[in-house]
Amino acid sequence: MELTSSVAGIDVHKSMLAVVVGRADLPERQWKRCKFGATTQALGRLAEWLQQQGVREVVMESTAQYWKPVWIALEEGFRLHLAQALSTKGPRGRKTDYRDATRLVKRLLSDDLTLSYVPDAEQRRWRLLTRTRYQIRRDRVRLRNQMEGLLEEGQIKLSSVVSDLLGVSGRRMLEALAQGETDPAKLAALGDERLRVTTEDLQEALGGQLHPTHQALLRLALDRLDLMERHLEKVDGEIAQALRAHQEVVERLCQVPGISVQSAQQILAEVGPQAATFASAPQLASWVGVCPGRQESAGESTSNRSAKGNRPLRRVLNQVAWAAVKSKGSFFQLLFRRWVPRLGVKKAIWAVAHRVLRLIWKVLHQGVRYEERGPLPRSPQALRRRRARLLRELCALGYDVTLSPRPATILA
Repeated sequence: MELTSSVAGIDVHKSMLAVVVGRADLPERQWKRCKFGATTQALGRLAEWLQQQGVREVVMESTAQYWKPVWIALEEGFRLHLAQALSTKGPRGRKTDYRDATRLVKRLLSDDLTLSYVPDAEQRRWRLLTRTRYQIRRDRVRLRNQMEGLLEEGQIKLSSVVSDLLGVSGRRMLEALAQGETDPAKLAALGDERLRVTTEDLQEALGGQLHPTHQALLRLALDRLDLMERHLEKVDGEIAQALRAHQEVVERLCQVPGISVQSAQQILAEVGPQAATFASAPQLASWVGVCPGRQESAGESTSNRSAKGNRPLRRVLNQVAWAAVKSKGSFFQLLFRRWVPRLGVKKAIWAVAHRVLRLIWKVLHQGVRYEERGPLPRSPQALRRRRARLLRELCALGYDVTLSPRPATILA
């Protein structure tokens, strides 16, 4: 950064912005300070004032959601930086709005800020759609649990005998219960013949009695469920339309074991269609938080716990890793089985997620396609190590073992 270029620090609040403009070659007492509102007109005046001050770079703190209108108003005319709140923290008892803004400028000039990755406007809209879909699904799960609670209060144990309470059979029974049906035989007749439960067990599970209050609440819950499913269908259509231009990238991602279409859409929304912001796979893994961290002091690391990173993408990678290790004959299944004895299930899954993410970066950044080569044969080095380990274990048990090569078997 040039010493003569001005930098603006903005302490963002819901209805007010405290702005400080300074330069590295000027003393702090000569830095300029001003306050602005947070409305569209006030943000326009802020942009004009910053241009008059010769500002090229602007740094602001990620205060809840209030930084987003400021970012949108300034992103076309300035180079923007979004600082994580923890890296801008100041000493207690010396906090004012202008001091917070001044601290932002000083730490940006000294390269002492932890900056967040903010994608372009189009990718931010993708994120909004995919994260909204996730929230609707969470609400659907919560609503399902509430309906199960209503049934439990009525001593109806439907979820104990039906694997999916909101499946086709479960929905028919719930509709009948909400309409006041109480006969267990009639309710059981609504179940599909493919249900893995006997008619007697199903009737016994439906032998409770719902109070009219529970019936009314169940009716409301079913109406909300129908609304959520319509919203999910609408959001899925919006996501497909938004990512239509990158359909080929979605298809390449779906070739990786464990990655579904919706997972691929979530990945694109979080890192972009080419992962262009991340120069290497380790850099992407560090940003997501799937690699070991390091808390070092006096030359020793006291903690290797992973950073929080990008939580939506961490959640998706965890699901992808579980699906990948269950894909029969895949390379990830081989890795998982190799790592589980040494790392345990949770760490092995997280190691698989790390490997999957590095592969995702390669697919996106280099435009390659995944080729499944199945479980690889053991290398000579691995066979020697395994032979030596087995020998040590047998010797420890008191056996005297002598190895001799076995003659090749000739098949007639």
